[in-house]
Amino acid sequence: MTETGSGTLSEAASLTDGKGDSSAASEERTDPSPAKEEAGSAKTPTGKGTGPEELTASVSADDAAPSGTDPGAPKVEVKPKKVPAKKAPAKARSRKVPAKRVRARRRAGAAKSAAGKKKQTSFRVGDKVVHPHHGAAEIVKRSKLDLAGESRYYFELEIATESSLKVLIPVDTIDETIRPVITKTAAGRVLLKFKEEPQDSGANWSRWYKVLNEKMTSGDIFQVAEVVRDLTHAQQAKGISPALKRMLSKARTTLSSELAFALRITPDQALERIDLALPKPETPEE
Repeated sequence: MTETGSGTLSEAASLTDGKGDSSAASEERTDPSPAKEEAGSAKTPTGKGTGPEELTASVSADDAAPSGTDPGAPKVEVKPKKVPAKKAPAKARSRKVPAKRVRARRRAGAAKSAAGKKKQTSFRVGDKVVHPHHGAAEIVKRSKLDLAGESRYYFELEIATESSLKVLIPVDTIDETIRPVITKTAAGRVLLKFKEEPQDSGANWSRWYKVLNEKMTSGDIFQVAEVVRDLTHAQQAKGISPALKRMLSKARTTLSSELAFALRITPDQALERIDLALPKPETPEE
């Protein structure tokens, strides 16, 4: 009995020790480590009113803290540095450009753009025109010629007073050189110029000659009529020099050639109308 009891007690003791070891092992498994608690507390913020802004600030402060510092030390909030705003560049002072220079630039730009385009003209072959130096003429041909190393289109003019004379004018500049023949109504107004008071040379003969020459080369038929009127009067009154006689002859031819085109008559008939319209010389009374 005694042996049996002692054996029973020893077995019970061994069972009790086994239970103690197993409970201790279970306590070790269920007891969390301090490192896991800290990690858990860092991941899950506690407390009310903790928004995204506060969480970001705390994380930034922890990241900014140098390694080796005490985690329990008070956290220092790191404020971002203010970047100074960039100043706008100062505006350059604009200078006032003179009006004359602006107009000159506009004219130069317009001329440049016009030069790049093909210029059109209203003149055609067969038109009756007036050249400022040669008088009435007719456009007889349009051709392309190579002159001075440049290929351009030209109009060929046949001068009415000199059929053997041919004048070539570039098509792109012909509007600046010639003009159309006057109308029948304008031809009547030209003849009325002879009724106006003639202008005399006065004391300054050279000045008068210069004025007459400018009228002859103006291309204006009314001014050519004034030359015929003034020189005819001077010739009838006191005579004129050979140079002025040549000028008068050319003025009469220029005037009659355009009147012939305008009135559709011959140049000789046009000269007759000029002589009829001119004032008659006064005959001295006996």
